[in-house]
Amino acid sequence: MTAAATAPPIRPQAMLRHRPFRTLWLAQLVSIFGDFLALFGVISLITFRLHGTAVQVTTVTIAYILPLALIGPIAGVFVDHWNVKRVMIASDLIRGALILLLLVVRDVAQIGLILAALSVLSSFFVPAQSVTVRTLVPADSLLAANAMLTQAFYIVRLSAPFAAGALIAWLGERVCFYLDTASFVFSAGMIFTLVIVRPPRAPGEKTLRSLSRDFVEGNRFIFTHAGLTFVFLAMGVATFVMAAFMPLISIYIRDALRAGPFVWGAISSMVGIGLIAGTQVLGRVHTPSSRTSVVLGGMLGLGMGAALLGAFRNIPLAALGTFLIGFAVSFVLVPAQTLSQQETPPPLMGRVSSTFMSLVSLSQVLGLLLSGYVAQALGMRGLFLACGGALALIAGAGHVWMREPRPRPGRNERPATG
Repeated sequence: MTAAATAPPIRPQAMLRHRPFRTLWLAQLVSIFGDFLALFGVISLITFRLHGTAVQVTTVTIAYILPLALIGPIAGVFVDHWNVKRVMIASDLIRGALILLLLVVRDVAQIGLILAALSVLSSFFVPAQSVTVRTLVPADSLLAANAMLTQAFYIVRLSAPFAAGALIAWLGERVCFYLDTASFVFSAGMIFTLVIVRPPRAPGEKTLRSLSRDFVEGNRFIFTHAGLTFVFLAMGVATFVMAAFMPLISIYIRDALRAGPFVWGAISSMVGIGLIAGTQVLGRVHTPSSRTSVVLGGMLGLGMGAALLGAFRNIPLAALGTFLIGFAVSFVLVPAQTLSQQETPPPLMGRVSSTFMSLVSLSQVLGLLLSGYVAQALGMRGLFLACGGALALIAGAGHVWMREPRPRPGRNERPATG
């Protein structure tokens, strides 16, 4: 057993002492904050300026998510061939310019097109960032690094609505778009300072046939690796549940709890608080040998949170349920991302991480599209109870499946790098 294997887990906050990671983390914190400001600006623009409908708001949301699901796996093939630093800087700068087009839009269709274009560029940025994290951060620190990146997202998710609401009320939506552009420029500047040394790829042809072969190679690696297949599917289920719950929480609070907007805001925020708490605990309980058990525990916890929402009409228990959902999701998403980075050979990193992103995005779209229809058929509480039972069954099946030893390609079958 190596020293790295026996060393105590690295706490997420300790990663901020690692200068390259701190630079990347700060760049993403500012950029994500700008994105949330722009998102609230877009929703305000559609709702109050253009007098859009709920269907239009949902359609614009899907217009942003869907390209990530469809283009992501293809983008990963190119990222594995390109300079990831240039990809991230170019993506940031072009997205910053595209955001300014929101200043002159006249209808919802134009907004949807701009958000779809932003999503296409994000499809290249996300796998490039995953490759960068894998390159800059030691293997035994990847869990802590991913936990910190996830924390940044949810810290912003909790704080941005207040900032966006105040800015829009005082200065209008336009200031949110200017600030988002500034955040992209800041991110590009921070990334420019990084030194990213990536193992060189062996020279080869770059034809449509070779790119197709690369695409198949990346997906074959995922679905012949038992651990990756399991955590990717678990991550897809967890994301689907989150995407299905969040649009319905307000209806559940209105109809089942007979409460109003204040309770809705408080209970919704418990998801983010739970996820931040989960990432803090995760570093203390997670070890390389326990990662599938951690994911299984996260699936079971997610089911318990859903069941609490369905079984009781009680505000404190509803808050506990949403807290548990956020807490449990961190036990699925962060280990899944970390496992993909640790087990994937460097030449395949862009393809595998882009498939990860694609599965998350596709699960979000399906959750958004199907949740309303399923809730209408089963009732709100019935939907939550059904999700809780299904998650418990999936966790049990996963335990049986992962209990049997399986070959783990990737660690011992990495292609040689020159």
